[in-house]
Amino acid sequence: MINGGKPLVGQVAVSGAKNATVALIPAALLANDKCALENLPLIRDVQVLMEIIEQMGAKVRKDGTGTLEIDSSGLNHPHITNGKVKELRASYYLLGALLARFKEVSMAYPGGCDIGLRPIDQHIKGFKALGAEVEIEHGIISLKADRLVGSHIFLDVVSVGATINLMIAATMAEGTTVLENVAKEPHVVDVANFLNSMGAEVKGAGTDVIRVKGVESMHGSTYMVIPDQIEAGTYMIAAAAIPGGDVIIENVIPKHLDSIAAKLIEMGVEVQFNGDSVRVISKGRPRSVDIKTLPYPGFPTDLQQPITSLLTQAEGTSMITESIWEGRFRHVDELKRMGADIKVEGRVAVVEGIRGLSGSKVSATDLRAGAALVIAGLMARGQTEINNLFHIDRGYENLEGKLASLGADIKRIKY
Repeated sequence: MINGGKPLVGQVAVSGAKNATVALIPAALLANDKCALENLPLIRDVQVLMEIIEQMGAKVRKDGTGTLEIDSSGLNHPHITNGKVKELRASYYLLGALLARFKEVSMAYPGGCDIGLRPIDQHIKGFKALGAEVEIEHGIISLKADRLVGSHIFLDVVSVGATINLMIAATMAEGTTVLENVAKEPHVVDVANFLNSMGAEVKGAGTDVIRVKGVESMHGSTYMVIPDQIEAGTYMIAAAAIPGGDVIIENVIPKHLDSIAAKLIEMGVEVQFNGDSVRVISKGRPRSVDIKTLPYPGFPTDLQQPITSLLTQAEGTSMITESIWEGRFRHVDELKRMGADIKVEGRVAVVEGIRGLSGSKVSATDLRAGAALVIAGLMARGQTEINNLFHIDRGYENLEGKLASLGADIKRIKY
């Protein structure tokens, strides 16, 4: 429940990166040893992954400071019958990790947010190139290999998931694997750094070509997760949403925020970087801008929905082109309930700026749509009620608590 119109003022700290964490946990299973992940976000997707790997025989211990200890020495069950894999897309990273360690794995087809068609054909193509036999039957994916052998793999499309999954799978393949046309997102680099800390030999993460020299075994490691680029961007947008906003967002990596900062500055918002923090100051009604989502270092698709909410109030007409996921405008109908003037044609949304949204009863259709509706509620006149909060909880740690600490009138109601 949000009563809008209150500018956000103060300081807020960003949690560990959700998109990195959901790959790091499966990657930790490569070692017949103990790993510790620090700065872990306390989100639903982490809880689900913990439950999945515990059922496979791993021992998991989480403390209250955001550190997760994983002991996978007792892992003996590379066949995942747990239906929880359908709750998050990133469960597919278990395929790469278990294939590398056990040379076989089977699990149900992964789920996650409904934001468009998200096939795993590039993952499958890569697993086959490494020597795995692949069988998909009755919604179950089974991989098996007598041995994995390094290969030259060119991704037909730039895919973060396939890049990370094949990088993980190749760590213990014989010889060298070369991955071309790969994703460069910060969490790709983070996973590569974690793999190297476990004894892998991965080079080139963050560039167009990644080389993985296979090793015979991996060992345990203690590793700190990078700050969440998308959570930071969400707070930057929220700070800009209401004139008078002045928020310092701490625990960020400035370079990861270049594209969002550039767009906010273009809109007339003041953005100041200082070490590992960024200050966002809203001085008035924002100007309209055009945005096209692109793979990193372009504007991230995960921030398209939140910034759409901000653009409903911008002066003029904005055009948003979603080049990554074709189903990522489902939040538009909910924003229209609040008075937004948005027209969608295919992958393009045209947003006519208005002077005020009105509070309404709306539902989060996916994770980032939920964040978009929270920002809309912060801007709207009157009261906004947002349902389906489980989507938000999948990727944001204590979103309402952090916003309340900045002066937002927001609270979670349990019916």
